[in-house]
Amino acid sequence: MGFLFAANIAHPQTNGILATLNKQHPRILATEEDFEILRNETGTDKTKEEWFDILHRNALAILEMPPSTYELPDGKRLFGTSKRVKERAYTLAMAYRLTGDERFSMRAWDELSAAANFKDWNPSHYLDTAEMTHGLAIGYDWLYDVWTPEQRTTLRNAIRDKGLNTALPLYRKKQGFVILTNNWNLVCNSGIGIGALAIADEDEESALASEILTGALNSIPLALAQYGPDGAWYEGPDYWLFIANRAVPFFAALESALGTDFKLSSSLGFPETCLFPIYTSGPTRRSFNFADTNPGTFRTPSMFWLAKRFNQVICADFELSNPRGSAVDLLWYDASVKKSKNDLPLDKHFRYVDVASFRSAWDDQDALFAGFKAGRNPVAHSHLDLGSFVLDAFGHRWAEDIGLDNYNLPGYFSGSKRWQYYRLRAEGHNTLVINPGMGADQNPNATAPIIRFKSDPKFAYAIANLSSAYGMNVQRGLAMLDREQVIVQDEIVTKTSAKVWWFMHTGATIKLQDSNSSAVLTFDKAELTANILSPTGAKFSVMNAVPLPTSPNPQQGSNAQFKKLAIYLPRVTNTRLVVQLATKKLKATILPLAKW
Repeated sequence: MGFLFAANIAHPQTNGILATLNKQHPRILATEEDFEILRNETGTDKTKEEWFDILHRNALAILEMPPSTYELPDGKRLFGTSKRVKERAYTLAMAYRLTGDERFSMRAWDELSAAANFKDWNPSHYLDTAEMTHGLAIGYDWLYDVWTPEQRTTLRNAIRDKGLNTALPLYRKKQGFVILTNNWNLVCNSGIGIGALAIADEDEESALASEILTGALNSIPLALAQYGPDGAWYEGPDYWLFIANRAVPFFAALESALGTDFKLSSSLGFPETCLFPIYTSGPTRRSFNFADTNPGTFRTPSMFWLAKRFNQVICADFELSNPRGSAVDLLWYDASVKKSKNDLPLDKHFRYVDVASFRSAWDDQDALFAGFKAGRNPVAHSHLDLGSFVLDAFGHRWAEDIGLDNYNLPGYFSGSKRWQYYRLRAEGHNTLVINPGMGADQNPNATAPIIRFKSDPKFAYAIANLSSAYGMNVQRGLAMLDREQVIVQDEIVTKTSAKVWWFMHTGATIKLQDSNSSAVLTFDKAELTANILSPTGAKFSVMNAVPLPTSPNPQQGSNAQFKKLAIYLPRVTNTRLVVQLATKKLKATILPLAKW
């Protein structure tokens, strides 16, 4: 996608970039001194001892597995193999450095040498190349003193020829990931940059490494600008996580190898970015999964690095509740960063990305939570989801974002064909569909800003102007009242009569009542009630999560596990549609959005 947010881009000064290079190995993320400290800590720190046990078991399991092979399961991507090689390199190299057990270094060699001898690292899908370069760089650097000169040459040549040399033309011509502003920029620059740092002390590779690092450091600010001003990531939570697991290691590697990250991590919004997964996670830790994202749980050791770097202790607490015992968990967790009291505000508006979240409490699995999506349709990985929302209560997700579909579906990333797929269309989200038809059901070029936001104990809300999405005057407000109920209110004014659908997808069982003006949703013994407060006479119906009869219906993923609560208004010129979502029957006063 094109360039988005250009504020305060500062390109680093990179003259003599290798002048401060630490020429000792290991130097990527950690030095031998760091590993020595970690060896001591795994015997004295209970948390690290437990995590080391997990890592050790994982390393032992890898001993019984064959080395990775060159596989393109979808005919396009080597990424699964690249990621596995990288993860095994981290695990086996860390296991060796903490135990001295040569089985782990020998198995690491089998893995790394197999990848080094692949015909290529699939540069046609450059994420694969960057990830593999990252993995081999870690194995080369962390186990440098183990390798024979011949083994070092094998790994170094692979990093150079299959990694750095494939990136060099892109930097010189300013093509491909180098000029992008999405996840590819940060992920590819980071993987290639880590590869350059690993071999930069070699005479034959130093000039190449210097040029690569200079190119990376001048490219990365284009994408870093997209975090401004509040640290959110516009491609959704999964891509925030995807980047964090790679860009943060690059920033850390720059510091450990060169003594500076050239102020990249201080870019506008980045010091606050670890708050994004906290605010966009519901009480059960499922993410508010807008864009091409599934509602998974955020897990990244980068939260430990970010917490310490920017004195955001709450971010370390968040990660501490679900670490995996990875090599980088062990490296970056710092017991001296003490547990904090969670005194964050309950609500947050992430500007520019225009996503808001509200909750009744922190640290309560049964809390009420709502995520609200406005923002921009014409950005990478976006869905036509302006105005959509998710809702959690009593430990369940009642209003679901179904998530992404198969990236290999025909035309999934090719313009108008993308909007044929249900999960990417407005009708596949918890928002409005107006005058449905075969075309895109929101304007793919629409921008829907959150025009007002307020965090208040009694009445917290966000209002989005959706007019450009529908080509008519449409505003949607989402409010949390008394931390007990959520109101979704739409105000629609049209020049000619319009057909309006209101949708909310759910995995709950739905029972309609009160002449279909209310619905009771149930998960086990938990209940949520939906009530239509306006207009008089509007009724709920229950529909399958499938395209409308007027919509395209190509072959695509099944949504059989979901139903959708629907409202249909066949003749709208000026209406206020108000739905109350509450865990118990509560009164609510209807106010025009202008008076919120």
